[in-house]
Amino acid sequence: MVLPIFFLLLIVTQAWSVRPQQLQQQGKNIFILAGQSNMAGRGGVVSNTITGIATWDGIVPPQCSPNPSILKLSANLTWVLAQEPLHSDIDFNKINGVGPGMAFANYVLGKDPNFGIIGLVPCAVGGTKISLWEKGTFLYKQMMKRTQASVQNGGTIQALLWYQGESDTESQEDAKSYKAKLEKFFLDVRDDLQSPMLPIIQVALAPGSGPFIEIVREAQMGIDLMNLRTIDAKGLPLEPDNLHLTTAAQVQLGKMFADTFLKFLPSGPIVSPIRSSAPRNSSNFVVNILIAPLFLCIRMILFLTNIV
Repeated sequence: MVLPIFFLLLIVTQAWSVRPQQLQQQGKNIFILAGQSNMAGRGGVVSNTITGIATWDGIVPPQCSPNPSILKLSANLTWVLAQEPLHSDIDFNKINGVGPGMAFANYVLGKDPNFGIIGLVPCAVGGTKISLWEKGTFLYKQMMKRTQASVQNGGTIQALLWYQGESDTESQEDAKSYKAKLEKFFLDVRDDLQSPMLPIIQVALAPGSGPFIEIVREAQMGIDLMNLRTIDAKGLPLEPDNLHLTTAAQVQLGKMFADTFLKFLPSGPIVSPIRSSAPRNSSNFVVNILIAPLFLCIRMILFLTNIV
């Protein structure tokens, strides 16, 4: 009687000691970062007043520091450690600096250390109108390709983070058609990802590159879709070009994204249809893999006691 009980307790002890080391192998919490230059990140990017050549100052604030739990899907569709500038291999025709992605991910993990691995999927390209993101365009297809690749080896798409619209403020025609195009874009993304309730967090413009800013802002604020949230960038500090957010502003925006996303989560990450079989919440996973063997052990002990 003692020997079987000893072996059963040994099994439970081994499960307790091994499983935490395997948590790093669980599926990622994936976030799509899309839009134009302020999502790609121009924090710390300034143009020389004489030459006009833009350069990044290379300053990375602590809130945007690399973290082993934050990965990025590179341009060649492989997972690498995420670090600023996140979009350097995606928005490669421009000089990239600090964006909101790293600050967002670090804030989420700071609020919920058990959230698990975060996988960022950069897709933003500077200077792009909403028409360039319509279904069937190069940017749309590239975003879908990258998103699908991100879940190939395990993961759950948790949200789309979207910051775009500056280029649509230059033309009154573009500004007036913006709302319908943006709403269709959101619905197309959800449809193609087979996730009708996919959380979307969009940014209402701070500045714009044209005179029709308020029309675009009203369009952004006026879209009424389930699980769509809008955060407002108006009033955040700008670079000397009066168009792009400063590094400090991007850190603040990342926190706004994180606070908004976390409000979606009363008890854990949102379930998306596009996911792997891996558990999405590491804390729940620990409970399942450790408590279940313990109950099994108790039941077997009781069974053996009865037969002896």
